[in-house]
Amino acid sequence: MFAQLKELREKQARIATNARAKFDEIKDDTPAERAQEIEREFDAMMAEYDQLGGRIERMQKLDEAEARANKGDPRRPKGDDGESRNDGDGAPQYKDVFAKAIRFGVSELTPEERAVIQQHRADIPAEVRAQSTGTDSAGGYLVPEGFSGEIDKAMKAWGPMWDADVVREINTSSGNRLPWPTVDDTSQTGELKAQNGAVTDDGTGDVVFGEKQLDAYVYSTKMVRIPMELLQDSAFDMEALLNDLFGERLGRLANSVLTTGDGTNKPNGIVNASSLGKAAAAAAAITSDELIDLVHSVDPAYRASPKCRWQFNDNTMATVRKLKDGQGNYLWQMGDVRTGEPDRLLAHPYSVNQAMANIAASAKPIIFGDHSRYVVRKVRGFTVLTLRERYAENFQIGMVGFKRFDGELLNSAAVKHLQLAAA
Repeated sequence: MFAQLKELREKQARIATNARAKFDEIKDDTPAERAQEIEREFDAMMAEYDQLGGRIERMQKLDEAEARANKGDPRRPKGDDGESRNDGDGAPQYKDVFAKAIRFGVSELTPEERAVIQQHRADIPAEVRAQSTGTDSAGGYLVPEGFSGEIDKAMKAWGPMWDADVVREINTSSGNRLPWPTVDDTSQTGELKAQNGAVTDDGTGDVVFGEKQLDAYVYSTKMVRIPMELLQDSAFDMEALLNDLFGERLGRLANSVLTTGDGTNKPNGIVNASSLGKAAAAAAAITSDELIDLVHSVDPAYRASPKCRWQFNDNTMATVRKLKDGQGNYLWQMGDVRTGEPDRLLAHPYSVNQAMANIAASAKPIIFGDHSRYVVRKVRGFTVLTLRERYAENFQIGMVGFKRFDGELLNSAAVKHLQLAAA
């Protein structure tokens, strides 16, 4: 796999070099039609560059997953809830019991298997229970840890806001409201104390504490109807189905609300919670100087964070890649293919987030800052609910997944946005 990664990175480097040479063909006297043709060729090259980047990222994640798996001992008990525990006495495993219950219903479980699945019953929100007449007793259980981890990885693929490598993640066992104290003491300094002199105690140095709240909003995959014959087919990969359905549906949704949510009965998205860093002069264009100003609107202490980065969507990235500084150097720089160093913009990494706005009048298409100050609170586990009787006449079962989470930016000064001018 190492040799394949090396080959892909080298190919990426060649594409980036050729793309840069192609774009440099545009001169002041280049006819407009020819310039547009060159830009199209450049965009096509960079699209291939991005595709290779996606392959490289997936291969790296696979390498990491395999390394973690190889470190573990499959005979060792896992978790603190008995889910994967096996003492060699032949006791049924929750993962197997869960799959059997989903496929055939709880009525087909043995008494021992029923005892196992009852230990993993999950609380279903009252508003869902009220609409769920005919709910099979197999519904309303936590997805096994192995399934849950795969769903979580699938969700990360649909946007950076679910990724613990980008934002700060905390996991809780319950969904109780979580108060989070905040403080901004950046205007205060210490003092030089004279010998035998008194310490200043006039109230001007008092710390003002604030508080943010992290809730646990319930999000669902919406109801999915699945043919019973498909579930009962032993060749059918139910785990892959759950990963795809739950991961894609919840992943798109979670990334969207954690990006642009307004904080009213939903997470306060990072764009909404950020503060203005730079107001652009134009309504439909961005300049290199404006991006430089946006960087320096964020305090150097935040810029030094390992999680300091940009976010913008793919269309905006295509525009930003073509920007140069006053010396003709591109602001976008390719990473080091030998070490796997990420591509950078003005020396900082970036995440492509399709929930970010396009370049348009009054929009906020770019944010920059310390993403470790954005906290995503996740309530442990995914829950699946199955409804058999409701769709039995069609020989189908209904399946819906739930995840509880919230998000909040602890300090609006840590992340700033670029806002375009009004039309």
